[in-house]
Amino acid sequence: MNQNAATSNPSAVGEIRLSWWNRLAYGCGDTACNIVCGMINALLTLFYTDYAGIPIATVGIVMLVSRIFDGTSDVIMGVIVGKTKSKWGKARPWLLWMAVPYVICAVAMFTVPQTSESLQFWYIFVTYNLCTTVCYTAINVPYGTLSTMMTRSSHERDLLSVVRMAMAPVGRLIAVTLTMPVVKLFGDTQMAWVKAMAMWCVIAFIMLIICFVNCKERVQIEAAKTVQKVGVMANLKALLGNKYFWATLILWTITCIHQTLVGTVTPYYCKYIFGNDSWMYSALYFGESVTLILGAMLCPILLRRFGKRDISLIGCIIAVVAQAAFFLNPYNYAWMLGTTIIRALGQAPITAIVFGMMGDVIEYGQWRSHIRQESLVFGGGSLGFKLGVGLTSALISMLLEASGYISSATGGAVQPDSAKAMIMHIYQYGTLLIWVIAAVVLLLYKLDKMYPQIMKDLADREARGEM
Repeated sequence: MNQNAATSNPSAVGEIRLSWWNRLAYGCGDTACNIVCGMINALLTLFYTDYAGIPIATVGIVMLVSRIFDGTSDVIMGVIVGKTKSKWGKARPWLLWMAVPYVICAVAMFTVPQTSESLQFWYIFVTYNLCTTVCYTAINVPYGTLSTMMTRSSHERDLLSVVRMAMAPVGRLIAVTLTMPVVKLFGDTQMAWVKAMAMWCVIAFIMLIICFVNCKERVQIEAAKTVQKVGVMANLKALLGNKYFWATLILWTITCIHQTLVGTVTPYYCKYIFGNDSWMYSALYFGESVTLILGAMLCPILLRRFGKRDISLIGCIIAVVAQAAFFLNPYNYAWMLGTTIIRALGQAPITAIVFGMMGDVIEYGQWRSHIRQESLVFGGGSLGFKLGVGLTSALISMLLEASGYISSATGGAVQPDSAKAMIMHIYQYGTLLIWVIAAVVLLLYKLDKMYPQIMKDLADREARGEM
């Protein structure tokens, strides 16, 4: 079916086809998000402790307390998106409305004043929450929802997910891999971080606008216009009763926890175990990110023969084996680089496909409860991954504090052996554990087999004017 024919009847289940330009433009949105999010998840803790001179216990408290606010904002944003009415649709306009506030707040996080410890606490608490709880949520929840409003084809959503997650590491590459060399170039000071972040935010802003301009909301379900509106409690009950929502939530959270755990701990690992805080970390991050991109690009080929669950499960097993192999030689940088690349190859399928899975979860939820919940599924998913990421960041900070880690505004503190040992243990055992959990969840995931019948049933229902 050609593009014009597909869009002429957008309510027909699974008929809307997208061009590669649409897919690439959609991927630009996640590149933009990861330019900022990558810095937050990977390098912000290091900046706070080793450049702004904030005690690591203070950083941990901010990360933990912020999750209370951040978690509720995602569900609220999911409801807001569902009620949004504009000439651009429900989800799409938020990319435009929040682009400028997002990049301004991102830069503000790095302009920490050199003042009292209490004032620094409140400054990083406010700026961190403005960026993540408010602005990031108001972009990321609508952005994820947008894919389900562009098409109902599971295959098309898989391709959107693959392109999105192939381009997401590009954002992290721009920000994370290049930041330390750029910071060194600009003088290795706090102001150097501000300049670097401002550069990355200009790129993020441009990419958000590209995504907004080229991604249209085309899905219109006529039956949804005639059914009675569903209350908030009924919506939440349907969401919480959707077992595959919980499965994909765990899988999405694990991919984000991995980014946070590895991104946060690896700079410390390179600095205090290998004695190099510049090119070693950049090379590791570059190797992992390029492998994720290449692995994601292979997924469309694999999806022609295997289901989403099967290739994701095999990938998780590879990630577990690679991380277990790291234990054999944890003091060798070349060995760490090799196991990182192999682990990333295993990580690539689930990272690339998880948002396609969430699209399937929406159809399953409608099939099961007669309630369609695009924005609430992604809002709830975003809540879960943010809680996971925030708790991970807070836990890492607390463990480092308990081990005797010494924060320093100059980054020149000599760390005790207990802190170095803790850095190693977090990287080794934490990373292994999360991929074991992912493999167990995928063993229990059966939605791929049910999906064709689900879509057939939905097509029959919607033809009768039912949800």
